[in-house]
Amino acid sequence: MEAETQSASSTSPAVNAFQLVFHIDVFLLVLAGVFALFSLPRAVARFSRAAEWRHGHILRAIPLKRRAPKPPTRSVQSPPSGPSVADNLTSDESHTFHSEAHLIRHPAAKEEGWSLPPHVRAWSSRVPTFANILRYRLDSSFSLGQALVLAIYFVALVYAGFLQSNPFEDPLRTGFIAVSQIPIVYLLATKNNILGIFIGLGYEKLNYIHRFAGTLLVIASNLHSLGYIYQWTIDHTFSTNIRMPARIWAFVALATVDLMCLFSMPFFRRRAYNLFYFSHVVLFILFLPAVHAHVPSIWPYVIAAAGIISLDYLIRLMKTRVYDARIRPIPDLMLTRIEIPQLNAGWRAGQHVRLRVLSSAMGWIGWAESHPFTIATAAKTPEGMVLLCKKTGRWTSRLYDMATVAGYESDEGAYGRTVQVMIEGPYGGPGHCVFASYSAAIFVVGGSGITFALSAVQDILQRDSEGASRVKIIEVIWSVRDSASLTPLVPQLAALIQQSIYSPLKISVHYTRASDNPPGKDFLPPGLTLTAGRPKIAKVLDAVMSRAVSYGSNVKSSMDITGVVVGVCGPTGLGDDVAQVISQVDARRRWAVGGIEMHEE
Repeated sequence: MEAETQSASSTSPAVNAFQLVFHIDVFLLVLAGVFALFSLPRAVARFSRAAEWRHGHILRAIPLKRRAPKPPTRSVQSPPSGPSVADNLTSDESHTFHSEAHLIRHPAAKEEGWSLPPHVRAWSSRVPTFANILRYRLDSSFSLGQALVLAIYFVALVYAGFLQSNPFEDPLRTGFIAVSQIPIVYLLATKNNILGIFIGLGYEKLNYIHRFAGTLLVIASNLHSLGYIYQWTIDHTFSTNIRMPARIWAFVALATVDLMCLFSMPFFRRRAYNLFYFSHVVLFILFLPAVHAHVPSIWPYVIAAAGIISLDYLIRLMKTRVYDARIRPIPDLMLTRIEIPQLNAGWRAGQHVRLRVLSSAMGWIGWAESHPFTIATAAKTPEGMVLLCKKTGRWTSRLYDMATVAGYESDEGAYGRTVQVMIEGPYGGPGHCVFASYSAAIFVVGGSGITFALSAVQDILQRDSEGASRVKIIEVIWSVRDSASLTPLVPQLAALIQQSIYSPLKISVHYTRASDNPPGKDFLPPGLTLTAGRPKIAKVLDAVMSRAVSYGSNVKSSMDITGVVVGVCGPTGLGDDVAQVISQVDARRRWAVGGIEMHEE
């Protein structure tokens, strides 16, 4: 293939294919730089506070400071007509009860840094009309803005393929296009995504570009191979060329990308995730030496891809921790609660970790699987890190069964069991968006997405207790199928409401399936409601906006209105519904409240 590389100028006299694809990569890099430049003001505002440098990067254990006795908290006593649901549950039965008394603001908070977080409006708030257009959903969880990014990407590669060339007659050009995509595909496949760090997006938010770039790489590689196979067949040199070592390695490289594409199909991802994952790891590693043996002159692209993936694995190793964890089942929610009290710092609200359970009870290879779970608690709390794992597939079912069959252990006298886990992270999260910098926060969640809302609310209240929050109003909308799902979380939700003195918290739970024995509404604490039917998100958003504008009785009423943030986490389609509601808000009301920004977890 060396002769083919050297003849690049002869096939397209006016265009050097190697330089062309290099310039295409530079263009894509500049385009990414533009996005990073637009997010720079928010990044500067976020990291202007020293505390932000310590959160969201490396998990760690720190000693917690004990505070002085707290002033009276917001009352959430139930009506005297009967015992409350929370009173009928012990902490072990609920698996969720922990005192939040450490969140109450007191004079010592000023010593810890009584400064409000700076707020920089996102571009979606500055140009809402344009943002609404880009936010329009073409498909579930796929917006017009994402489609526009992929369209620009596609046009750039098509331009490279057709500029003074015909990809069906000039297979060398398509080969160079495929090579130019190798570092990009590897970069977007990493968990510690350098591009995402600068833009302020987690790897999971850029995964759609990775899949698209990978597909283009596969298409270009196959066009490149088929073009040469056709030429060899016409020239009657196929048998001669196929025996050459460089050509053999070419087919090895082609087989790796085609197999990766095959095992990336939704069928394999859903039904045989382990096959998808392990095939990706093995084939990713095999592809680089194979393509280098095919064309040694492309070593800069191979070295770049190898460096990117090696750096990612090194950082992942540095972000990995091994701890003993307590696992407990929550039957009403079909969840497994994982508690790691020793691990209590290093993450931000909304971030997730990848979990491995190092136990033979998880199966032959189950102990080697890692699965992502959103952290359900804020950092620097006595309960440490808590994960709520929904029982959905084979792995999570084994975890739930392992927690259920444990029963009461005689040595510890507590329900559940202790297992060793490997935690990697944190990843994802709100990026440069700081929830505590807004005037109001709404969290719309469904099912196990309540973990996101719990950590976000707890973080806001914790910051508020330190005088480091602008939030005046907090609303949580939780949609569940069965009203019984509320029962095990009542103690924790009541405790959060009790601490929301300076930032009033209201939690609305909506269930869509009829229940024979729903929890008694009369015994729910003030601020926590249970309603049948789907939530009216537009009505809640309108009420929050009105309250944010007219709020005048709180000690923070003199602050400028800094907008409303809407956090979403739940089943597919929930984000689409919320995005549609936000796009229908009147422009004048949106401007009066300081803008509406949406974060989808």
